[in-house]
Amino acid sequence: MEKLYFKNKIVCIIIRKSFKTDGIKFFTPSDFSMQMGYMKRPKNYFIKPHYHKSIEKKVTDIKEILFIKKGKIKVYFYTKSGKKISNKILKKGDLILLANYAHGFKMLEESILLEVKQGPYLIENDKIHINK
Repeated sequence: MEKLYFKNKIVCIIIRKSFKTDGIKFFTPSDFSMQMGYMKRPKNYFIKPHYHKSIEKKVTDIKEILFIKKGKIKVYFYTKSGKKISNKILKKGDLILLANYAHGFKMLEESILLEVKQGPYLIENDKIHINK
């Protein structure tokens, strides 16, 4: 598990394919608008049926989770003004939460990504492109 920080803020959290632990581990701070965790349970472990309450929450910071199903990608991280922070290589089986700042991608191989983020997603209004 890797956390990349810039100016004391989490830029991203990466869970590598090889990560293993017993029980439950959450990687995100409890105040994040998107939570990401890992769960390992033995055969026949039972989670009681449940549902989640309808609670109105205000989301002001959109986060994304990407799962690399196939391929290899390079993720670039920038400040909102376009200054490069860092980059990371992700491979098949890796998972990343994009938490703060700007990001871009280069596919190093043909890749398939699964994406999860808060909605509703408004294509015209939810993104600001930076010049890179």
